[in-house]
Amino acid sequence: MVRDITLGQFFPGKSLMHRLDPRAKLLLVLGIIVFIFVAGNFLGLAVIFSLVVFGMATSGISIGRYLKSLKVVLLVILITSLFNLFYGGGEPLVEWGFLKITMQGIRNCIFIAVRIITLVLASSVLTFTTSPTQLTDALERLLSPLKIFRIKVHEIAMMMTIALRFIPTLLEETDKIRNAQKARGADLESGGVFQRVKALIPILVPLFVSSFRRAYDLAMAMECRCYNGGKGRTKMKVLHFAARDIAAFAVTGCACAGVVLLRIFVTHPYL
Repeated sequence: MVRDITLGQFFPGKSLMHRLDPRAKLLLVLGIIVFIFVAGNFLGLAVIFSLVVFGMATSGISIGRYLKSLKVVLLVILITSLFNLFYGGGEPLVEWGFLKITMQGIRNCIFIAVRIITLVLASSVLTFTTSPTQLTDALERLLSPLKIFRIKVHEIAMMMTIALRFIPTLLEETDKIRNAQKARGADLESGGVFQRVKALIPILVPLFVSSFRRAYDLAMAMECRCYNGGKGRTKMKVLHFAARDIAAFAVTGCACAGVVLLRIFVTHPYL
């Protein structure tokens, strides 16, 4: 069900990941995402995956919620893995015309799937343990040097966080509209591909109308509260790096260094 999707949700808690500085979490996740693509073999990817699993374990959030976050990209994982299955040199194991499956193709298929899963799980650790307000503060602080170029950092951070915050709301709204259309006798699951796409129109139209209405209400509420951007605004909670943040940077730095060393020195084609 759409309502089971946990993308963009925040779960309050007092775990180690919850208590990390939001700027540290944002930088750590960005670094992990970069080194997910730096990893050129399974050993390097295993190091990054282990680091992400450690973050999941210290977040105090059940594994079921992380598995639900993979629902959104499950189709992307399957399609991408399938394409990479037929990409790779070597002696073909199975052959159907121009389609050939090789050991290198199987390796590529598994490697890409694990890479995408690690990417989604790392992002989920950030969103599950960091509130939209904390994300806004962290983004604004990290992008503050751009103010010298007259870039409206606060407004950019606010827009990005609001968009992230309303993902669960829009998913819930989609589920309600879908159920309402089914109650009116709409057939949304049978027929061919084009019929199913056509059946989505009664869902998308009211969803767009509801989204614009919600955006208008939010803008009106912000104006009624005299919101005028980040100029002259102060912070109720001042962010400070603690010893646990330095330790998190150290652990992540060691893992990233290990990924680089494994990419340089491990040359086995299937490791």
